[in-house]
Amino acid sequence: METQEKIFERDNANYLPVFNRYKIVLDSGDGVYLYDLNGKKYLDFLAGIAVNVLGHNYKPLVDAISNQAAKVIHVSNLYYTEPQANAAAKLVKLSGLDRVFFANSGAEANEGALKIARKYAKNFSADKVQIITAWDSFHGRTLATLTATGQPHYQEGLEPLPQGFDYVHFNDIAELEEKISDKTCAVMLEPIQGEGGVYPPKADYLKKVRNLCDKYNALLIFDEIQSGIGRSGKFFAYEKFGVKPDIVTLAKGLAGGVPIGAFICTEEVAKAFKPGDHGTTFGGNPLACAAANVVLDTIPNEKFLSHVEEVGKYFKDKLLELQKKYPEQIIDVRSEGLILGAEINTEKKSGVDIVNSAMERGAIINCTVGKVLRFIPPLTIEKKHVDEVINILDAIFAD
Repeated sequence: METQEKIFERDNANYLPVFNRYKIVLDSGDGVYLYDLNGKKYLDFLAGIAVNVLGHNYKPLVDAISNQAAKVIHVSNLYYTEPQANAAAKLVKLSGLDRVFFANSGAEANEGALKIARKYAKNFSADKVQIITAWDSFHGRTLATLTATGQPHYQEGLEPLPQGFDYVHFNDIAELEEKISDKTCAVMLEPIQGEGGVYPPKADYLKKVRNLCDKYNALLIFDEIQSGIGRSGKFFAYEKFGVKPDIVTLAKGLAGGVPIGAFICTEEVAKAFKPGDHGTTFGGNPLACAAANVVLDTIPNEKFLSHVEEVGKYFKDKLLELQKKYPEQIIDVRSEGLILGAEINTEKKSGVDIVNSAMERGAIINCTVGKVLRFIPPLTIEKKHVDEVINILDAIFAD
């Protein structure tokens, strides 16, 4: 068997150096655990960045992928396929919206949402082009979605950026009132900011955003790429806040690990596109949609979502106990369901050090924006797994 060091060497010599990788080679997984090439076991509280919602080696998902691969993997969108028709129908029913487009990633889903929003707005005015997003948001890495991302460090060196984007602070409705106008095409928000540090919305914030969009005939786009697919305790996070968007985007956990993205919109918005206005070669292929159908048949179940809520609350309570025990090290705890953030005092211990220490102790966790430990585990974790990661964190903070 090849050593990890040989793989490090070959990868470093050939792969584009855009990732700061951890020095492990992950080889297999089972449930909520991963194993490296040397057989070391890790509790996975990152889930491929909110992707492996059903954990690893989930038999119904593996069987669906295997069975579909044995039939046909790809045929292009020039033809109908049953897996795609089924997945689209399920998303329409779950979302309360009307039309679905399948892509390959979250960035592509958001790119499509921005395109159709601009095209729709042109029905009203040629200069109705402004798109408002939030500071500290994250919407993808294409030029348009990177411009929509309210984090300037991602945009440095890529100028000139696409025009027509403005930013407001999340949860600041007064600032949005100042920026929005009849020239606003759309407001695009994550209902729960993930990459920016796990920030849920304040009470009625999203409802007030919806009202402003209605007032100025602007579309409301929710980026649910990280907060969707049951992670909040509802299939769509917007259900928790009593607000319905005109467009919603999904990716990450939608096919349990197989690459897929989607945007879903109202019938009125959908009419802005005609054949040829948008497309994809791979998006929504039979393999990806066969996997998505397993997720869509599993997660919307009331019992499954109740489990997410219950374990999420238990996890938050345990993090709050840690905060009480280490008040100088843990500044804040924020969560909705199984997307949780623990903001740390980096003067005491850096996020990188905590992540590395956790990995040495057998847990994979994540730090975002340099100071927030973000937990986005498989939605199948149990309380005993929470206890396991809490014990590891306790040992790290006590060290």
